[in-house]
Amino acid sequence: MLPLQNFKTYINQYALFTERDKILLAVSGGKDSVLMAHLFKLSGFDFGIAHCNFNLRADESQRDETFVKMLASTLDVPFYVTHFKTKEFAATHKVSTQMAARTLRYEWFEKIRLREQYDYIALAQHQDDAVETVLLNLTRGTGIAGLHGILPKRDKLIRPLLFLSAADIAGLIHKEHIEYVEDSSNLSTNYARNKIRLNVIPYLKEINPNLDETFRHNIQRFADTELVLQQVVATLKEKIVKERQGKFYLSIKDIKELSPRHLLLFELLRPFGFLEPVVAELLEGLDKQSGTTFFSVSHRVIVDREQLIIDSVADQASAVKNVLIHPDLEAVEFLGSRITITQSADLNFKKNSSMAYVDADKLIFPLILRSWQHGDKFKPIGMNSYKKLSDFFIDEKVPLSEKNKIPVLINGNGELIWIAGWRQDNRYKLTENTRHVTIFELRNLHITITKQS
Repeated sequence: MLPLQNFKTYINQYALFTERDKILLAVSGGKDSVLMAHLFKLSGFDFGIAHCNFNLRADESQRDETFVKMLASTLDVPFYVTHFKTKEFAATHKVSTQMAARTLRYEWFEKIRLREQYDYIALAQHQDDAVETVLLNLTRGTGIAGLHGILPKRDKLIRPLLFLSAADIAGLIHKEHIEYVEDSSNLSTNYARNKIRLNVIPYLKEINPNLDETFRHNIQRFADTELVLQQVVATLKEKIVKERQGKFYLSIKDIKELSPRHLLLFELLRPFGFLEPVVAELLEGLDKQSGTTFFSVSHRVIVDREQLIIDSVADQASAVKNVLIHPDLEAVEFLGSRITITQSADLNFKKNSSMAYVDADKLIFPLILRSWQHGDKFKPIGMNSYKKLSDFFIDEKVPLSEKNKIPVLINGNGELIWIAGWRQDNRYKLTENTRHVTIFELRNLHITITKQS
């Protein structure tokens, strides 16, 4: 017997949807999504089924589509299907296959939701998925938000199976003799999530057999902690951040009394687009000469004698401009400069600071071309250690008035690739393993910078 009461209780507990709502179910054909479909049917909810064929597993992909179509027919609900050229999309946009599939499916789900007037999209993620997400986030680096992993509800996405573990689902499928199809890629360790699932979690369960239950409680504590932090920051903002005529003022004395200082200042400045490295450098510069300015994409903060002054830079010449570079672009304009982009298989190159020869397979699109920001760092070509871009400019004696005019090329993962006209990052240089080369060339530079010895 399926746990209908627990299912409905969980939906009501987290206010996922009401009985009047119409729900679009994302169904792959695996245990999790098939069980979700049966629970929705037995509960009497109004729903339809959407299936993505990513064309990644040849006959298996077609088998899955046929199975889900038959399931929708058996349950007598609407069925929607689409086919993606996932590999081509991943290659064109220089992203992983997993990221390509994720982007494609969520865009399509939302398109169907709006067109067919569904209220929410239901995903069949369970407790084990939540554990894997937290471990992945910890491995890659995360804030408090990353520690609670998957939330039951976010915008139009709902996850009504988070009250079940993978073992619970497998047991129910077996006991109720529910048919499903198995995705062979779930056993592949080519994907980071699968490595966590297949190689890491089993060892953790040897240490703690009740790992799922422990993480369920931990995830709830992390979510509660984030709420507490948000409340503390909201109260703090009301108390110490003053707004006058579109500008925001924050007393340096109040900043120095914050504890923990870095975390709270970051949360206060995050709505203005400031990143953690910038906040760290800002804290280091509180007692330095007034007038020091730090930029985000949308705002700047000026360190005055006794306060920080935050204002928008949308209409100012000093704004940090972001220009997106997609794979099909051949040239881009930036603050009076023009950068051309060409492809080559020739590993020979000439040494020229106006050109960057980059290992194309390491690029993650879209790239970003922008002005430098406080907190930027890179590994100058020929070096394996980081250097702050601010220190690099000082060493190279770049005039203050010219720094913001120098294009800085950023990879999709946030790493600096090239300071146009000056220095390339060592991580993106050509090596014996390079197969494809992307050449960036700075042309028609309308600013004059003299490199001094």
